[in-house]
Amino acid sequence: MTRDPRQDPVIDFSRIKLFFALSRTPHGLLDMTTPAFAALLWLGTFPPLPVLVIGVVTAFAGYTAVYALNDVVGYHSDREKFLQGAFSDGGTDLDAVLVRHPMAQGYLSLAEGLAWSLGWGVVAFAGAWLLNPVCVLIFVVGCLLEAGYCLMWRVSPYRALVSGAVKTLGAVAAVFAVDPNPSPVFLAILFLCLFFWEIGGQNVPNDWADIAEDRRFGGQTIPICLGLDISREIILGSILLSLALVGTLFQLAQGSNAPLFGAVAVSAVTWLMLPKTLKLYFEGGHDQAMGLFNRASYFPPMLFALALVRVFFSGLA
Repeated sequence: MTRDPRQDPVIDFSRIKLFFALSRTPHGLLDMTTPAFAALLWLGTFPPLPVLVIGVVTAFAGYTAVYALNDVVGYHSDREKFLQGAFSDGGTDLDAVLVRHPMAQGYLSLAEGLAWSLGWGVVAFAGAWLLNPVCVLIFVVGCLLEAGYCLMWRVSPYRALVSGAVKTLGAVAAVFAVDPNPSPVFLAILFLCLFFWEIGGQNVPNDWADIAEDRRFGGQTIPICLGLDISREIILGSILLSLALVGTLFQLAQGSNAPLFGAVAVSAVTWLMLPKTLKLYFEGGHDQAMGLFNRASYFPPMLFALALVRVFFSGLA
């Protein structure tokens, strides 16, 4: 007999916590530092206060809407998993800090989840329009790509490429929000740096950790379709490319101390991600994959912290 999670006395979340669980807000807050880092790094200083305030609200709304959209689009497949015994344990990843897939587990209705996603989407749309209409286009493209990513779960392992593109769009939009004519070279390096971080540090390791469940329910992921040997090569290669591009990114940014902070950034993110990457490469295993995923999730906050320090030192110069 399938349990009714709404009657489960073990989990007693308030309604608002369930909605934030739907948007994976603990992990989302880490990702929200990505646009902040990109804008701050490119400008080399803080944007005007109105832009800063609108940007923070828009980023929160956008990430909250898109993360919830993932569960809305994937509701039926997630519900199928739950009814067949999945999600029995929250796991150790950051996405499960509150509760995994609260709609699929019956804590929230599909209508509630859709309303939550659309509501925040409207806020994000309005904020993006105020910042720069280009940001609106980027936001809409991001929503469409995210929906496509979810629908491709049983179709192709190359949906990982879509995920990589989605994770870059917030940062690209943030640069346009503070500068209507940014450097195309900077944008290209920013895109590639975040793209390879998402592939090597987030998407493939997460799919590696979920390989048993995904195989059981017919998921088409890189670890399942291409095998773990190729997956470990993709992870290592992507992480190394992302590390190399970080230094170039700091070199291209406006402001002073570019060589110094480029070297510091490469050293810091190497310390952050390479040990866990090598551990997964040589040892494999669920715990190692989840360890890399969790560790790599702090890549955007670390870059944001470095960009803040750089602005501080530039102000002293």
